[in-house]
Amino acid sequence: VQLQASGGGLVQAGGSRRLSCAASGRTFSSYVMGWFRQAPGKEREFVATISWNGRSTSYAGSVKGRFTISRDNAKNTVALQMNSLKPEDTAVYYCAADRNWGLRSDYSYWGQGTQVTVSS
Repeated sequence: VQLQASGGGLVQAGGSRRLSCAASGRTFSSYVMGWFRQAPGKEREFVATISWNGRSTSYAGSVKGRFTISRDNAKNTVALQMNSLKPEDTAVYYCAADRNWGLRSDYSYWGQGTQVTVSS
């Protein structure tokens, strides 16, 4: 599966941003989807994941209650709605796909990343 993330940009602290990831192929619904981020000088970290049918989600503690992951299997897309953004949310955001649920790293497929910058 090939992944293309979009929606990044500059946003003020307290604002919102919606990221989207488009997937190629006809087996999108067989993949668990995840969002990760990497800030300058830091390791890539898990943000959120959603199960094959969208019924289960899981979030990193730092974004829980502010970010929402969702998917549309008919459109082969996964989204990350980010609210109440903080400067520490500044990072390159990546979408990823894997056939296994429960992973917080080592996904099999990765998109190219989209930059989100939150100004204070």
